Amino acid sequence: MNSRDFAIAVRRGSACAVMLAGIGVLLAGCYQTTGKGSFPPDYRQRHPIAIKEGDQTLEVFVGTKRGGLVPAQRAEVMAFAYKWAKEGTGGLIIDLPTGTPNDLAAADTVREIRALLAAAGAAPGAINVRPYRPVSPEVLASVKIHYPRITAEVGPCGLWPNDVGPSFDRTYNENQPYYNHGCAVQRNLASMVETPADLVQPRTAETPAYTQRRTAAFEKYRRGDSPQTIYPNPKEGKISNIGQ
Repeated sequence: MNSRDFAIAVRRGSACAVMLAGIGVLLAGCYQTTGKGSFPPDYRQRHPIAIKEGDQTLEVFVGTKRGGLVPAQRAEVMAFAYKWAKEGTGGLIIDLPTGTPNDLAAADTVREIRALLAAAGAAPGAINVRPYRPVSPEVLASVKIHYPRITAEVGPCGLWPNDVGPSFDRTYNENQPYYNHGCAVQRNLASMVETPADLVQPRTAETPAYTQRRTAAFEKYRRGDSPQTIYPNPKEGKISNIGQ
């Protein structure tokens, strides 16, 4: 190859390198748009509330020298049984500790717990007792009562896949909400709701409207009268003269 052919090959190689560099820049721009900074802007889509079947547990602590329940524990077991009858999606499971210093007292306590659950409406076939051995024998083993129920869950929170400070990420350049924004609100809402199904659909049973009062108010409105309620003795219930 003479010097002229070598120069032509070098120019062609340089042109190819420039083209490849341009393609690389374009691909890098596409990655910047759809990379790790790409997530739904709506916090309800980033942190959706999931309806799942979870576990509801009540622990009953039993001493080594005493079997049975104290009055406060009886009240807790009865309240737990009523909650199971209202929201449980399966049977009741009682975990009985074995091989522990309080295993005999725990066995006596389980018999009383079963009697209380039966008094609350739990059928004998709905209660299952299973033994378990604690990991540490030095810790006071407790009797645990479980039942499955529908729960609302969100999370985990506290995830920061992107830097919230100045960066070349698209989340910062386009003033997008950061990933963890709204997770705590969704988690608190899921924890506070009594019936998780209410987050998905309204209840079918609603309190009917007070027809008599509504009819009287509309009749006053039709006649052009004030719809306010007139009380015969409005000052009889006052407890102070402040502000008069």
